[in-house]
Amino acid sequence: MRIGELSRLTGVSVRSLRYYEEQGLLQPTRRPSGYREYEKDDADTVRGIRLMLAAGLSTTTIREMLPCMIDDGERLLPGCGGMLPDLFRERERLSAAAEELLAARDRLDALIGDTARFDVEPEAAAQV
Repeated sequence: MRIGELSRLTGVSVRSLRYYEEQGLLQPTRRPSGYREYEKDDADTVRGIRLMLAAGLSTTTIREMLPCMIDDGERLLPGCGGMLPDLFRERERLSAAAEELLAARDRLDALIGDTARFDVEPEAAAQV
């Protein structure tokens, strides 16, 4: 199938599919015309990529782990050992990012609180 068909089948944009190829996550064959040719299994691979992205994994980590993952139709399961160090590293990265976001939200809340006392519109002040 061509890239447009894979996009429709998976709900993933053509741009994202090209990005996945650039990152080494998909390896379509090329027709003599230059068009990408995808196999039916590539739709499953795209689903796995999306699940791993939704779990917060980087494309670099996904490229390393994807060959070891088994899709049971609901979630991805490990199909080989040795992945725990990578998963723990990714969890630490996500935890650090979450802490940074929470700190940024706290700074924004303080700014909103400091600004609200200068706001003359009662409706805006009531939201704080």
